[in-house]
Amino acid sequence: MAKALLGYVATPNVHQAREAQLRRRIADLEAEVIRLKHENDELVASPGLAPVDLSTADLLEPATS
Repeated sequence: MAKALLGYVATPNVHQAREAQLRRRIADLEAEVIRLKHENDELVASPGLAPVDLSTADLLEPATS
């Protein structure tokens, strides 16, 4: 009985392990968003690039040849 109780207490909770995994994934995704924002800011600030006004519809249309 004591071994069973010890095993139960010592085993990490599946829900806690999943929650920790999801928290790590969220942190990774947040870091990726920040990295992409910085990269975008650098590209926008680059000299020699003319500003382009594109809508979402423009980006979704297939390129014409």
